[in-house]
Amino acid sequence: MGARTNMKREKHIEAAKAAAAALGARTLNPDILFGRASKDDIELYSGEMLAAAAAHAMAEIEAWDGSTPRVTVTTLADVKPQGQPVSVLSVTDRNQPFLYDSVMGEVTSTHRDIHLAVHPILVVAPGETPKLFSPDEDSDPAHRVSHIEIHLSELAPAEAASLAERIGNVLNQVHLAVDGWPAMLEKLDSTLADMARYAKDKPGKDEALAFLDWLRANNFTFLGMREYSYSGKGEAATVERGGEGLGILSDPDVRVLRLGKDAVTTTPEILEFLEGPDFLIVTKANVKSVVHRRAYMDYIGLKRFDEKGKVIGELRIVGLFAYTHAAGQIPLLRSKVEAVIEHFGYDPKSHSGKMLINTLESYPRDDLFQIDTGLLATFCEQINELSDRPRIRVLPRIDRFDRFVSVIVYVPREQYDSDVREKIGNYLKSAYDGRVSAYYPAFPEGGLARVHFIIGRSGGKTPRIPQPKLEQAVREIATRWTDRFEALTNAEGGRLDTHRGYQEDFTPAEAHADLALITTATAESPIRIAFYRKAWNTDLTSVELKIFHAGEPVSLSQRVPLLENLGFSVVSEQTHDLTLVGLDGEQRRVILHDMELRQRDGQEVNLARLSPMLEEAFLAAWHGEVDDD
Repeated sequence: MGARTNMKREKHIEAAKAAAAALGARTLNPDILFGRASKDDIELYSGEMLAAAAAHAMAEIEAWDGSTPRVTVTTLADVKPQGQPVSVLSVTDRNQPFLYDSVMGEVTSTHRDIHLAVHPILVVAPGETPKLFSPDEDSDPAHRVSHIEIHLSELAPAEAASLAERIGNVLNQVHLAVDGWPAMLEKLDSTLADMARYAKDKPGKDEALAFLDWLRANNFTFLGMREYSYSGKGEAATVERGGEGLGILSDPDVRVLRLGKDAVTTTPEILEFLEGPDFLIVTKANVKSVVHRRAYMDYIGLKRFDEKGKVIGELRIVGLFAYTHAAGQIPLLRSKVEAVIEHFGYDPKSHSGKMLINTLESYPRDDLFQIDTGLLATFCEQINELSDRPRIRVLPRIDRFDRFVSVIVYVPREQYDSDVREKIGNYLKSAYDGRVSAYYPAFPEGGLARVHFIIGRSGGKTPRIPQPKLEQAVREIATRWTDRFEALTNAEGGRLDTHRGYQEDFTPAEAHADLALITTATAESPIRIAFYRKAWNTDLTSVELKIFHAGEPVSLSQRVPLLENLGFSVVSEQTHDLTLVGLDGEQRRVILHDMELRQRDGQEVNLARLSPMLEEAFLAAWHGEVDDD
């Protein structure tokens, strides 16, 4: 398969070379530009189109000034894969970490229709033709150039300008983070040395120092640092910016903390940390990274000490953890893991002991840093119980400063899909009066799906919702409509086949309540009706009407005049096709017309008193027992 794929790619590249030779313009060697392009993508391009893209790439590289990132968005008239015009985003910059993933993160945040994406790293020496960079060859780092080309469905001029501006802002942050990396490591080393030298020897100091050593050993992507000075106590405490920031925090306008909707210098959480016994704090920033990967940045605050061991401020670090080690090997986490294991007292080699360790290792790492040991032990016990009996489980943890709620949801895998995940997220954001800031699906071993939701909040006290109530709500969302309906009916007399639209409009309980009307609508006696009012309908001048009719729909010309003669105007209607399947397999069709009506003179309709009379009058006119006038 791999050989055939390469042959197809090579065939297209050879066609591009031939077209480039005929083009008469300087082009970047198609081997270099498209050598690692997706086979599926490149097959949609003719040789002439690839040659035009290669000529555009060469023009962009030659137009680059050698220092400032060059970003353009251009529609190429001769490039139309499958007849679709494309806009080509071109980025040319000195080669450095995080360029491609940061650019692609910004593009995919607003665009999904990507036709082609290539990213060759070149050696562009003065007076020489660009060639592909090879780690095995000795080349001047100053001559190493990244060229990114991303083909998007054609953009309007305003869209193209906006995308180019956003990419420019992302590249600025990439440069700040990469260029500031050495200085950030130097600042970390000096702060670590001061902590080791001046901080008083109290419980947690050695673990904090070990954690900082672990961070420095390529386990954290440092994006920014900034020093803050601290003075006063309690309500009189102040935190002020001190010195120049590093990385992305060298920009004084970049804030990584919020209180409600406002960017702030500090929060009650940070003040509590500075006045407390801990040497450092690990939490989440309120801002997503645009460098490397799109995620809320990790925030690490380190206490700064003077020569007398007094806390004089904080070194604020933001970046992204690189979780490549087991939790039991990471300083700070390993002590928490050990405490939970000790709490249960299981033999590590026993089934229960191995299962507990697996639960801790697979627990969301970001949450593991922030959750207290007691709650973690409680959650681990509940997670372990799921191995014996998979079921709905909802584990909520409210941030102690009401910034967010972390909710880990387990759902039996056969009940889980993206629609269920979206509905659970919508329920949680409503329940906690917040928004779905992020969600992380996972599929651990066994019969369960897990989704870790982060429900962001903008202020006020977070609602405290009992876990059983959360689980009941999620159970109702995740349990299939048909399963809940059959649980009510026990499939007596057969089953009712419905489509998704009906299931979205009516609950299983409502369908069960209507079952007598559905089953008695037969060829001999085809019509059944019910006037009702939906639970959310507070307009007392309007009502709803269900007309069940066996075999075929009822035309509007039959229904509307009759209802108008009863004093109603028809506002809207939905038609649903239902199928009754008997125990013998015989099928019978019943059509439901669900109509919204309004009293024409604006009078309130006392449904409890009038419903029997309205139904009697409708059916009498329908059957011709009274005049329909």
